[in-house]
Amino acid sequence: MQQALSPQECKRLESMMIWERNARKRGFKLIAGVDEAGRGPLAGPVVAAACILPEGTLIERIDDSKKLLPSERFQIFQKILALADVDYGIGIVDALIIDQINILQATFQAMLIAISRLNQQPDYILVDGNKMPSARIPGQAIVQGDSLSQSIAAASIIAKETRDQIMRAFDEQWPQYRFSSHKGYATEEHLLAIQKHGSCPIHRMSFDPLKSLYKKEHQLELFKEGTL
Repeated sequence: MQQALSPQECKRLESMMIWERNARKRGFKLIAGVDEAGRGPLAGPVVAAACILPEGTLIERIDDSKKLLPSERFQIFQKILALADVDYGIGIVDALIIDQINILQATFQAMLIAISRLNQQPDYILVDGNKMPSARIPGQAIVQGDSLSQSIAAASIIAKETRDQIMRAFDEQWPQYRFSSHKGYATEEHLLAIQKHGSCPIHRMSFDPLKSLYKKEHQLELFKEGTL
């Protein structure tokens, strides 16, 4: 049996349902929160999640995934997936596509994939950020929405946990980069590994410093070939 929530926690969680309640007052029933993880790293995919929570759901300690300790985030991730009637979808767009279409468009593509993989088509979406993907579904972009909406917070946690699992798997494939440690972000450890080992297939070559490094290497090759 779930432990009773404190009055303060109930108040906080109720405040995170305002956007969903407002949408329901306008006649919408299936409201999906949408968020992504992995826009900034130098390696790995961008992962988006869409999540429809049963009406009236209160998930203790749920918040923006970036505000949670990894252990807390994993516990809440398990709690979300264990909820009866929770509906979620995940979209993954890899580094090669990110390099081809840019990170913003890749993020939107991941969001659309996530929405399409819900068991039920939502009739309204709440998206973290200030821009909406071109979904043919009414919705609203909410700046810092992962702190203001339970549905978006749930999507944030699902996306982050999914991406972390992917990066841990990549760590086994390319252990020299220690992806399980930094998840592809531009930490000192990661940058030193790139300097020592160069790039691998999951690095985003359109991101600096990889972009500049690749350009210099390409220019050097052209110089050696006498074509520069």
